[in-house]
Amino acid sequence: MARTPAPGTRDTILTAAAGLFYEHGVRAVGMAQVVEVAGCGKNLLYRHFPSKAGLAAAYLDLVRRERAQSAGEALRWATTPPDRLIALVAEIADWVRRPGYRGCAFRNYLTEFPGDDDEPARVARAYLAEARAEVDRLVGQLGPVPPSFADRIWLIVNGLYASTPEEAPTAVDWVTDLVTPFR
Repeated sequence: MARTPAPGTRDTILTAAAGLFYEHGVRAVGMAQVVEVAGCGKNLLYRHFPSKAGLAAAYLDLVRRERAQSAGEALRWATTPPDRLIALVAEIADWVRRPGYRGCAFRNYLTEFPGDDDEPARVARAYLAEARAEVDRLVGQLGPVPPSFADRIWLIVNGLYASTPEEAPTAVDWVTDLVTPFR
């Protein structure tokens, strides 16, 4: 008779996998490593996550929720459209300056698996599309803007994810400079 998993087992496995995937990349991490770090059996891992792709998708969903919560918190305090754009970019800059930052989890996954259309790739692409839509929405609230204004902001965001912690404040300065005429 199969034992009932302890409460929180799925979260323990997911947390272990998330740390490994983010640090080493999804491709480099084997399910045996996840079992070892999570301290669970192989059968228990596969009961919760029947495939590595399912586990990778759950990892990206977890990061997606963390990013949404962090961005939402940053936007909550900004009241004007220019300040909301600055707050969003400042929040990303703070994320980049976190200890252990190794790039954007979504961009990292898509770089590891270019052209794939599996569940994790769809999660990653959906997050990036949502993030771009948020930038477009915030830029739309500024009023009339020059052509490609949102593209400029998005380019700064993309560059920010690839920058070093020391460079991150520059992205905030650039966005501040761009939106200052709308204040």
